[in-house]
Amino acid sequence: MRKFNITAACNPDIHYMVDLCARLSDIKGMIDDGQYFVINRARQYGKTTTLNALERFLSSDYIVVYLDFQFLSHEDFQNASSFVAAFARELRQLRSCRSYMSSEIQERLKMLRSRQEKEYVLADLFECLSDWCDEVERGIVLMVDEVDSASNNQVFLDFLAQLRGYYIHRDKRPTFQSVILAGVHDIRNLRQKIRSDMKHKHNSPWNIASRFDIEMSFSSKDIAGMLRDYEEDYHTGMHIAEMAQLIYDYTSGYPVLVSNMCKLIDEKIAGSECYPTRSDAWTKDGILEAEKRILTDRIPLFESMINKLEDDEKLCKLLFSLLFEGQNIPYNPYDASIHLAVVYGFLKNQEGTAAIANRIFETMLCDWFLSQEITESDISKAGALEKNQFIQIFLLYLRPIINGVGNYYIEAQTRDQRRTDVIVDYHGEQFILEMKLWHGEEYNTRGEKQLCEYLDYYHIQKGYMLSFNFNKNKQIGVKTIRAEGKVIVEAVV
Repeated sequence: MRKFNITAACNPDIHYMVDLCARLSDIKGMIDDGQYFVINRARQYGKTTTLNALERFLSSDYIVVYLDFQFLSHEDFQNASSFVAAFARELRQLRSCRSYMSSEIQERLKMLRSRQEKEYVLADLFECLSDWCDEVERGIVLMVDEVDSASNNQVFLDFLAQLRGYYIHRDKRPTFQSVILAGVHDIRNLRQKIRSDMKHKHNSPWNIASRFDIEMSFSSKDIAGMLRDYEEDYHTGMHIAEMAQLIYDYTSGYPVLVSNMCKLIDEKIAGSECYPTRSDAWTKDGILEAEKRILTDRIPLFESMINKLEDDEKLCKLLFSLLFEGQNIPYNPYDASIHLAVVYGFLKNQEGTAAIANRIFETMLCDWFLSQEITESDISKAGALEKNQFIQIFLLYLRPIINGVGNYYIEAQTRDQRRTDVIVDYHGEQFILEMKLWHGEEYNTRGEKQLCEYLDYYHIQKGYMLSFNFNKNKQIGVKTIRAEGKVIVEAVV
Protein backbone atom coordinates (compact mmCIF):
# COMPACT_ATOMS: atom_id res chain seq x y z
CA MET A 1 0.00 0.00 0.00
CA ARG A 2 1.13 3.56 -0.70
CA LYS A 3 1.81 6.02 2.12
CA PHE A 4 1.47 9.76 2.61
CA ASN A 5 4.90 11.37 2.42
CA ILE A 6 6.31 14.44 4.20
CA THR A 7 10.05 13.98 3.59
CA ALA A 8 11.96 14.57 0.35
CA ALA A 9 10.26 14.15 -3.03
CA CYS A 10 7.09 12.14 -3.57
CA ASN A 11 6.99 9.12 -5.85
CA PRO A 12 3.59 8.16 -7.32
CA ASP A 13 4.48 4.47 -7.12
CA ILE A 14 4.85 4.49 -3.33
CA HIS A 15 3.14 7.68 -2.16
CA TYR A 16 -0.34 9.16 -2.30
CA MET A 17 -0.11 12.31 -4.40
CA VAL A 18 -2.35 14.90 -5.95
CA ASP A 19 -2.73 14.71 -9.73
CA LEU A 20 -0.06 17.01 -11.19
CA CYS A 21 -0.98 16.51 -14.85
CA ALA A 22 -2.72 19.86 -15.35
CA ARG A 23 0.13 21.95 -13.91
CA LEU A 24 2.74 19.84 -15.71
CA SER A 25 0.92 20.49 -18.96
CA ASP A 26 0.92 24.22 -18.22
CA ILE A 27 4.66 24.16 -17.48
CA LYS A 28 5.30 22.23 -20.69
CA GLY A 29 3.46 24.97 -22.55
CA MET A 30 6.01 27.48 -21.24
CA ILE A 31 8.83 25.14 -22.31
CA ASP A 32 7.30 24.68 -25.77
CA ASP A 33 7.37 28.46 -26.08
CA GLY A 34 11.09 28.47 -25.23
CA GLN A 35 10.70 30.34 -21.97
CA TYR A 36 13.31 30.48 -19.21
CA PHE A 37 11.87 30.79 -15.69
CA VAL A 38 12.32 30.32 -11.96
CA ILE A 39 10.16 28.15 -9.71
CA ASN A 40 10.61 29.82 -6.34
CA ARG A 41 8.43 28.68 -3.47
CA ALA A 42 8.81 28.26 0.29
CA ARG A 43 10.40 25.22 1.89
CA GLN A 44 8.60 21.90 1.45
CA TYR A 45 6.27 23.30 -1.17
CA GLY A 46 6.68 20.47 -3.66
CA LYS A 47 9.33 22.00 -5.93
CA THR A 48 11.47 18.87 -6.18
CA THR A 49 8.43 16.62 -6.54
CA THR A 50 7.23 18.81 -9.40
CA LEU A 51 10.62 18.71 -11.14
CA ASN A 52 10.81 14.92 -10.81
CA ALA A 53 7.35 14.58 -12.32
CA LEU A 54 8.19 17.13 -15.01
CA GLU A 55 11.29 15.17 -16.04
CA ARG A 56 9.12 12.11 -16.71
CA PHE A 57 6.42 14.22 -18.36
CA LEU A 58 8.88 15.76 -20.85
CA SER A 59 10.89 12.64 -21.62
CA SER A 60 9.06 11.77 -24.83
CA ASP A 61 9.52 15.23 -26.37
CA TYR A 62 12.74 16.65 -24.94
CA ILE A 63 16.17 15.72 -23.62
CA VAL A 64 16.02 16.71 -19.95
CA VAL A 65 19.19 17.68 -18.09
CA TYR A 66 18.11 17.61 -14.46
CA LEU A 67 20.80 18.74 -12.02
CA ASP A 68 20.66 19.29 -8.27
CA PHE A 69 23.12 21.84 -6.91
CA GLN A 70 22.96 20.13 -3.52
CA PHE A 71 25.50 17.68 -5.01
CA LEU A 72 27.95 20.54 -5.57
CA SER A 73 30.25 21.49 -2.72
CA HIS A 74 31.54 24.89 -1.66
CA GLU A 75 34.82 24.09 -3.42
CA ASP A 76 32.96 23.59 -6.70
CA PHE A 77 32.05 27.29 -6.66
CA GLN A 78 35.46 28.65 -5.76
CA ASN A 79 36.27 29.67 -9.35
CA ALA A 80 35.15 29.15 -12.92
CA SER A 81 37.44 26.19 -13.53
CA SER A 82 36.17 24.23 -10.52
CA PHE A 83 32.56 24.99 -11.45
CA VAL A 84 33.08 23.86 -15.06
CA ALA A 85 34.61 20.61 -13.83
CA ALA A 86 31.74 20.02 -11.38
CA PHE A 87 29.06 20.80 -13.99
CA ALA A 88 30.69 18.45 -16.51
CA ARG A 89 30.96 15.76 -13.83
CA GLU A 90 27.27 15.96 -12.93
CA LEU A 91 26.22 16.05 -16.58
CA ARG A 92 28.27 12.98 -17.52
CA GLN A 93 26.68 11.05 -14.66
CA LEU A 94 23.19 11.47 -16.13
CA ARG A 95 22.68 8.19 -17.95
CA SER A 96 19.47 9.45 -19.50
CA CYS A 97 21.47 12.14 -21.32
CA ARG A 98 24.55 10.16 -22.37
CA SER A 99 22.58 8.18 -24.94
CA TYR A 100 21.88 11.45 -26.77
CA MET A 101 25.55 12.56 -26.79
CA SER A 102 28.00 11.88 -29.56
CA SER A 103 31.33 10.39 -28.57
CA GLU A 104 32.94 13.76 -29.29
CA ILE A 105 30.68 15.60 -26.82
CA GLN A 106 31.29 12.95 -24.18
CA GLU A 107 35.05 13.23 -24.67
CA ARG A 108 34.95 17.02 -24.38
CA LEU A 109 32.96 16.79 -21.15
CA LYS A 110 35.54 14.32 -19.86
CA MET A 111 38.29 16.83 -20.59
CA LEU A 112 36.37 19.65 -18.90
CA ARG A 113 35.93 17.49 -15.85
CA SER A 114 39.56 16.40 -15.60
CA ARG A 115 41.19 19.84 -16.11
CA GLN A 116 44.28 18.03 -17.35
CA GLU A 117 45.06 20.28 -20.30
CA LYS A 118 44.27 23.69 -18.79
CA GLU A 119 42.11 25.60 -16.36
CA TYR A 120 38.86 25.82 -18.29
CA VAL A 121 36.50 28.80 -18.16
CA LEU A 122 32.75 29.05 -18.55
CA ALA A 123 33.07 29.83 -22.24
CA ASP A 124 34.60 26.39 -22.78
CA LEU A 125 31.66 24.71 -21.07
CA PHE A 126 29.06 26.70 -23.00
CA GLU A 127 30.76 26.09 -26.32
CA CYS A 128 30.50 22.36 -25.64
CA LEU A 129 26.84 22.66 -24.55
CA SER A 130 26.00 24.76 -27.62
CA ASP A 131 27.57 22.18 -29.93
CA TRP A 132 25.57 19.46 -28.20
CA CYS A 133 22.32 21.44 -28.66
CA ASP A 134 23.21 21.88 -32.34
CA GLU A 135 23.80 18.18 -33.07
CA VAL A 136 20.69 16.67 -31.46
CA GLU A 137 17.25 16.65 -33.06
CA ARG A 138 15.33 17.16 -29.81
CA GLY A 139 15.38 20.33 -27.79
CA ILE A 140 17.33 20.18 -24.52
CA VAL A 141 15.71 21.41 -21.28
CA LEU A 142 18.02 22.32 -18.40
CA MET A 143 16.48 22.02 -14.93
CA VAL A 144 18.52 22.97 -11.85
CA ASP A 145 17.16 22.36 -8.35
CA GLU A 146 18.36 23.99 -5.10
CA VAL A 147 19.92 27.02 -6.79
CA ASP A 148 19.89 28.84 -3.44
CA SER A 149 22.97 26.89 -2.46
CA ALA A 150 24.86 28.63 -5.29
CA SER A 151 23.28 32.07 -5.36
CA ASN A 152 25.87 33.85 -3.24
CA ASN A 153 28.77 33.10 -5.56
CA GLN A 154 30.19 35.24 -8.33
CA VAL A 155 30.79 32.17 -10.50
CA PHE A 156 27.08 31.37 -10.36
CA LEU A 157 26.22 34.90 -11.48
CA ASP A 158 28.66 34.47 -14.36
CA PHE A 159 26.97 31.16 -15.20
CA LEU A 160 23.60 32.93 -15.36
CA ALA A 161 25.13 35.66 -17.51
CA GLN A 162 26.31 33.03 -20.01
CA LEU A 163 22.84 31.44 -20.10
CA ARG A 164 21.34 34.86 -20.63
CA GLY A 165 23.79 35.70 -23.41
CA TYR A 166 23.07 32.49 -25.29
CA TYR A 167 19.33 33.05 -24.81
CA ILE A 168 19.53 36.56 -26.27
CA HIS A 169 21.54 35.32 -29.27
CA ARG A 170 19.77 31.99 -29.70
CA ASP A 171 19.14 32.72 -33.38
CA LYS A 172 22.93 32.65 -33.91
CA ARG A 173 24.17 30.24 -31.24
CA PRO A 174 22.33 26.98 -30.51
CA THR A 175 21.31 26.71 -26.88
CA PHE A 176 18.79 25.13 -24.52
CA GLN A 177 15.11 25.02 -25.44
CA SER A 178 14.30 26.12 -21.90
CA VAL A 179 16.02 26.63 -18.55
CA ILE A 180 14.20 26.10 -15.24
CA LEU A 181 15.82 27.11 -11.95
CA ALA A 182 14.18 26.08 -8.68
CA GLY A 183 14.74 27.30 -5.13
CA VAL A 184 13.23 29.27 -2.28
CA HIS A 185 14.40 32.68 -3.48
CA ASP A 186 13.69 34.31 -6.80
CA ILE A 187 17.22 34.77 -8.12
CA ARG A 188 16.10 37.72 -10.22
CA ASN A 189 15.93 39.77 -7.03
CA LEU A 190 18.56 38.28 -4.76
CA ARG A 191 20.78 40.61 -2.81
CA GLN A 192 24.22 39.17 -3.33
CA LYS A 193 27.24 39.49 -1.05
CA ILE A 194 30.00 38.94 -3.59
CA ARG A 195 32.45 41.83 -3.37
CA SER A 196 35.69 41.67 -1.46
CA ASP A 197 34.60 44.44 0.91
CA MET A 198 31.47 42.36 1.73
CA LYS A 199 29.11 45.21 0.87
CA HIS A 200 25.71 44.21 -0.43
CA LYS A 201 24.57 44.99 -3.92
CA HIS A 202 21.57 44.07 -5.98
CA ASN A 203 21.98 42.02 -9.13
CA SER A 204 19.59 41.11 -11.92
CA PRO A 205 21.42 38.25 -13.61
CA TRP A 206 18.20 36.60 -14.71
CA ASN A 207 16.11 39.41 -16.15
CA ILE A 208 15.22 37.25 -19.15
CA ALA A 209 13.11 34.97 -16.96
CA SER A 210 9.39 34.72 -17.67
CA ARG A 211 6.95 35.11 -14.80
CA PHE A 212 5.96 31.76 -13.28
CA ASP A 213 2.33 32.05 -12.17
CA ILE A 214 1.34 28.39 -12.16
CA GLU A 215 -0.35 27.50 -8.86
CA MET A 216 1.57 24.92 -6.83
CA SER A 217 -0.60 24.82 -3.73
CA PHE A 218 -3.31 22.16 -3.59
CA SER A 219 -6.96 23.03 -4.12
CA SER A 220 -9.70 21.15 -2.27
CA LYS A 221 -10.31 19.35 -5.58
CA ASP A 222 -6.66 18.27 -5.70
CA ILE A 223 -6.86 16.98 -2.13
CA ALA A 224 -10.10 15.15 -2.90
CA GLY A 225 -8.40 13.32 -5.77
CA MET A 226 -5.63 12.12 -3.45
CA LEU A 227 -8.16 11.02 -0.83
CA ARG A 228 -10.11 9.20 -3.52
CA ASP A 229 -7.03 7.09 -4.27
CA TYR A 230 -6.65 6.39 -0.57
CA GLU A 231 -10.32 5.48 -0.24
CA GLU A 232 -10.03 2.94 -3.06
CA ASP A 233 -7.41 1.15 -0.95
CA TYR A 234 -9.02 1.35 2.50
CA HIS A 235 -12.79 1.90 2.02
CA THR A 236 -13.19 4.04 5.15
CA GLY A 237 -16.54 5.47 4.09
CA MET A 238 -15.27 9.02 4.57
CA HIS A 239 -17.09 11.93 2.96
CA ILE A 240 -14.28 12.79 0.55
CA ALA A 241 -15.39 16.28 -0.51
CA GLU A 242 -16.05 17.33 3.09
CA MET A 243 -12.72 15.98 4.34
CA ALA A 244 -10.84 17.62 1.47
CA GLN A 245 -12.47 20.98 2.15
CA LEU A 246 -11.69 20.80 5.88
CA ILE A 247 -8.05 19.97 5.19
CA TYR A 248 -7.90 22.86 2.75
CA ASP A 249 -9.54 25.22 5.26
CA TYR A 250 -6.72 24.64 7.75
CA THR A 251 -3.77 24.40 5.34
CA SER A 252 -4.79 26.59 2.38
CA GLY A 253 -3.26 23.81 0.30
CA TYR A 254 0.32 24.16 1.58
CA PRO A 255 1.60 20.79 0.27
CA VAL A 256 3.58 19.51 3.25
CA LEU A 257 0.84 20.52 5.69
CA VAL A 258 -1.75 18.66 3.61
CA SER A 259 0.40 15.53 3.51
CA ASN A 260 1.31 15.83 7.19
CA MET A 261 -2.32 16.05 8.23
CA CYS A 262 -3.26 13.02 6.09
CA LYS A 263 -0.25 11.03 7.31
CA LEU A 264 -1.11 11.68 10.95
CA ILE A 265 -4.71 10.60 10.46
CA ASP A 266 -3.67 7.44 8.60
CA GLU A 267 -0.72 6.33 10.73
CA LYS A 268 -1.13 7.85 14.20
CA ILE A 269 -4.73 8.85 14.86
CA ALA A 270 -6.41 5.82 13.28
CA GLY A 271 -5.98 2.98 15.75
CA SER A 272 -5.66 5.28 18.77
CA GLU A 273 -7.95 5.00 21.78
CA CYS A 274 -10.33 7.73 20.65
CA TYR A 275 -10.25 6.73 16.97
CA PRO A 276 -9.98 2.92 16.89
CA THR A 277 -10.66 2.55 13.16
CA ARG A 278 -9.80 4.47 10.00
CA SER A 279 -13.49 5.27 9.63
CA ASP A 280 -13.41 6.96 13.04
CA ALA A 281 -10.26 8.90 12.16
CA TRP A 282 -11.33 10.27 8.77
CA THR A 283 -13.86 12.66 10.31
CA LYS A 284 -13.92 16.30 11.30
CA ASP A 285 -12.78 15.33 14.81
CA GLY A 286 -9.87 13.39 13.33
CA ILE A 287 -8.80 16.40 11.27
CA LEU A 288 -8.93 18.65 14.35
CA GLU A 289 -6.82 16.09 16.22
CA ALA A 290 -4.29 16.10 13.37
CA GLU A 291 -4.12 19.90 13.43
CA LYS A 292 -3.49 19.83 17.18
CA ARG A 293 -0.67 17.30 16.78
CA ILE A 294 0.99 19.30 14.02
CA LEU A 295 1.00 22.37 16.24
CA THR A 296 2.38 20.55 19.27
CA ASP A 297 5.14 18.69 17.41
CA ARG A 298 8.53 20.11 16.51
CA ILE A 299 8.51 19.88 12.74
CA PRO A 300 11.34 21.04 10.44
CA LEU A 301 9.16 23.53 8.57
CA PHE A 302 8.17 25.39 11.75
CA GLU A 303 11.72 25.36 13.05
CA SER A 304 12.95 26.87 9.80
CA MET A 305 10.27 29.58 9.88
CA ILE A 306 10.98 30.51 13.50
CA ASN A 307 14.70 30.72 12.72
CA LYS A 308 13.82 33.29 10.05
CA LEU A 309 11.86 35.32 12.58
CA GLU A 310 14.68 35.25 15.10
CA ASP A 311 17.13 36.43 12.44
CA ASP A 312 15.01 39.24 10.98
CA GLU A 313 13.58 41.86 13.33
CA LYS A 314 11.63 43.68 10.60
CA LEU A 315 9.97 40.47 9.46
CA CYS A 316 9.11 39.67 13.06
CA LYS A 317 7.51 43.10 13.62
CA LEU A 318 5.51 42.82 10.39
CA LEU A 319 3.94 39.53 11.42
CA PHE A 320 3.32 40.74 14.97
CA SER A 321 1.47 43.79 13.61
CA LEU A 322 -0.72 41.60 11.40
CA LEU A 323 -1.57 39.15 14.15
CA PHE A 324 -2.10 41.37 17.17
CA GLU A 325 -2.52 44.98 16.10
CA GLY A 326 -5.23 44.53 13.51
CA GLN A 327 -3.29 46.45 10.88
CA ASN A 328 -4.57 46.22 7.33
CA ILE A 329 -1.29 46.11 5.41
CA PRO A 330 -1.53 46.44 1.61
CA TYR A 331 0.29 43.73 -0.28
CA ASN A 332 3.34 45.33 -1.85
CA PRO A 333 5.77 42.87 -3.51
CA TYR A 334 8.50 45.55 -3.52
CA ASP A 335 8.44 45.90 0.25
CA ALA A 336 11.44 43.87 1.43
CA SER A 337 9.77 42.44 4.54
CA ILE A 338 6.54 41.52 2.75
CA HIS A 339 8.52 39.94 -0.08
CA LEU A 340 10.56 37.84 2.36
CA ALA A 341 7.44 36.85 4.30
CA VAL A 342 5.93 35.51 1.08
CA VAL A 343 9.17 33.80 0.04
CA TYR A 344 9.37 31.98 3.39
CA GLY A 345 5.69 31.03 3.29
CA PHE A 346 4.36 33.26 6.09
CA LEU A 347 2.13 35.50 3.97
CA LYS A 348 -0.04 35.46 0.89
CA ASN A 349 -1.67 38.10 -1.25
CA GLN A 350 -5.34 38.08 -0.33
CA GLU A 351 -7.17 40.46 -2.65
CA GLY A 352 -4.45 43.09 -2.39
CA THR A 353 -3.90 42.70 1.35
CA ALA A 354 -1.07 40.90 3.12
CA ALA A 355 -2.53 37.94 5.06
CA ILE A 356 -1.14 35.01 7.04
CA ALA A 357 -0.83 32.08 4.62
CA ASN A 358 -3.08 29.61 6.46
CA ARG A 359 -4.80 28.83 9.77
CA ILE A 360 -2.10 26.46 10.99
CA PHE A 361 0.62 29.08 10.49
CA GLU A 362 -1.67 31.61 12.17
CA THR A 363 -1.92 29.52 15.33
CA MET A 364 1.75 28.54 15.28
CA LEU A 365 2.81 32.19 15.03
CA CYS A 366 0.38 33.33 17.72
CA ASP A 367 1.67 30.64 20.07
CA TRP A 368 5.26 31.63 19.36
CA PHE A 369 4.70 35.34 19.88
CA LEU A 370 2.74 34.73 23.06
CA SER A 371 5.62 32.71 24.44
CA GLN A 372 8.17 35.44 23.85
CA GLU A 373 9.39 37.77 26.53
CA ILE A 374 8.67 40.78 24.34
CA THR A 375 4.95 39.98 24.42
CA GLU A 376 4.89 39.59 28.18
CA SER A 377 6.78 42.84 28.57
CA ASP A 378 4.29 44.71 26.41
CA ILE A 379 1.40 43.41 28.44
CA SER A 380 2.98 44.38 31.73
CA LYS A 381 3.69 47.98 30.72
CA ALA A 382 1.83 50.58 32.71
CA GLY A 383 -0.55 53.02 31.07
CA ALA A 384 -3.43 52.69 28.65
CA LEU A 385 -3.61 49.36 26.86
CA GLU A 386 -4.75 49.08 23.27
CA LYS A 387 -7.08 46.42 21.97
CA ASN A 388 -4.34 44.27 20.56
CA GLN A 389 -2.80 43.88 24.02
CA PHE A 390 -6.11 42.73 25.48
CA ILE A 391 -6.26 40.12 22.75
CA GLN A 392 -2.86 38.92 23.88
CA ILE A 393 -4.03 38.78 27.48
CA PHE A 394 -7.12 36.81 26.53
CA LEU A 395 -5.16 34.34 24.41
CA LEU A 396 -2.64 33.88 27.22
CA TYR A 397 -5.63 33.10 29.46
CA LEU A 398 -7.16 30.77 26.86
CA ARG A 399 -4.11 28.72 25.89
CA PRO A 400 -3.66 26.70 29.10
CA ILE A 401 -7.39 25.93 29.20
CA ILE A 402 -7.48 24.32 25.76
CA ASN A 403 -3.87 23.13 25.70
CA GLY A 404 -3.64 19.49 24.65
CA VAL A 405 -7.36 19.31 23.88
CA GLY A 406 -8.03 22.04 21.35
CA ASN A 407 -6.61 24.87 19.27
CA TYR A 408 -7.53 28.37 18.23
CA TYR A 409 -6.82 30.76 15.41
CA ILE A 410 -7.56 34.40 14.67
CA GLU A 411 -9.83 34.78 11.66
CA ALA A 412 -7.97 36.93 9.15
CA GLN A 413 -11.11 38.09 7.31
CA THR A 414 -12.48 39.92 10.35
CA ARG A 415 -9.29 41.21 11.94
CA ASP A 416 -9.12 45.00 12.08
CA GLN A 417 -8.44 47.84 14.52
CA ARG A 418 -11.78 47.47 16.28
CA ARG A 419 -12.83 43.85 15.96
CA THR A 420 -11.19 40.43 15.98
CA ASP A 421 -12.80 37.01 15.81
CA VAL A 422 -11.14 34.03 17.46
CA ILE A 423 -12.24 30.54 16.48
CA VAL A 424 -11.65 27.80 19.03
CA ASP A 425 -11.67 24.10 18.16
CA TYR A 426 -12.32 22.20 21.39
CA HIS A 427 -13.48 18.59 21.86
CA GLY A 428 -14.67 18.45 18.25
CA GLU A 429 -16.74 21.64 18.50
CA GLN A 430 -16.08 25.10 17.11
CA PHE A 431 -16.68 28.23 19.16
CA ILE A 432 -16.80 31.67 17.54
CA LEU A 433 -15.73 34.53 19.82
CA GLU A 434 -15.73 38.18 18.78
CA MET A 435 -13.51 40.55 20.76
CA LYS A 436 -13.84 44.31 20.42
CA LEU A 437 -13.58 47.65 22.16
CA TRP A 438 -16.88 49.13 23.31
CA HIS A 439 -18.02 51.98 21.07
CA GLY A 440 -21.64 52.34 22.10
CA GLU A 441 -24.90 50.45 21.70
CA GLU A 442 -25.26 51.13 17.97
CA TYR A 443 -21.83 49.73 17.22
CA ASN A 444 -22.55 46.78 19.52
CA THR A 445 -25.80 45.99 17.69
CA ARG A 446 -23.96 46.07 14.39
CA GLY A 447 -21.39 43.70 15.88
CA GLU A 448 -24.16 41.28 16.88
CA LYS A 449 -25.42 41.29 13.29
CA GLN A 450 -21.92 40.65 11.93
CA LEU A 451 -21.40 37.82 14.37
CA CYS A 452 -24.69 36.22 13.31
CA GLU A 453 -23.61 36.35 9.68
CA TYR A 454 -20.34 34.71 10.62
CA LEU A 455 -22.14 32.01 12.60
CA ASP A 456 -24.24 31.31 9.51
CA TYR A 457 -21.08 30.80 7.49
CA TYR A 458 -19.84 28.19 9.98
CA HIS A 459 -23.32 26.65 10.46
CA ILE A 460 -23.15 27.32 14.22
CA GLN A 461 -26.11 28.44 16.35
CA LYS A 462 -24.29 29.97 19.32
CA GLY A 463 -21.62 32.67 19.44
CA TYR A 464 -19.79 34.79 22.00
CA MET A 465 -18.91 38.48 22.26
CA LEU A 466 -16.28 39.94 24.60
CA SER A 467 -16.24 43.75 24.83
CA PHE A 468 -13.62 45.86 26.62
CA ASN A 469 -15.36 48.96 27.97
CA PHE A 470 -13.43 51.92 29.43
CA ASN A 471 -16.46 54.15 30.16
CA LYS A 472 -16.73 55.27 33.79
CA ASN A 473 -20.41 54.35 34.00
CA LYS A 474 -20.11 51.04 32.20
CA GLN A 475 -22.32 48.08 33.06
CA ILE A 476 -20.15 45.00 33.26
CA GLY A 477 -21.48 41.45 33.27
CA VAL A 478 -22.68 38.60 31.08
CA LYS A 479 -26.01 38.28 29.30
CA THR A 480 -27.55 35.96 26.73
CA ILE A 481 -29.60 37.35 23.85
CA ARG A 482 -31.23 36.04 20.68
CA ALA A 483 -30.49 37.73 17.38
CA GLU A 484 -31.53 36.58 13.90
CA GLY A 485 -32.25 33.09 15.18
CA LYS A 486 -28.86 32.76 16.91
CA VAL A 487 -27.90 32.66 20.59
CA ILE A 488 -25.21 35.18 21.55
CA VAL A 489 -23.51 35.26 24.93
CA GLU A 490 -22.22 38.80 25.53
CA ALA A 491 -19.67 39.73 28.19
CA VAL A 492 -18.63 43.31 28.98
CA VAL A 493 -15.48 43.88 31.06
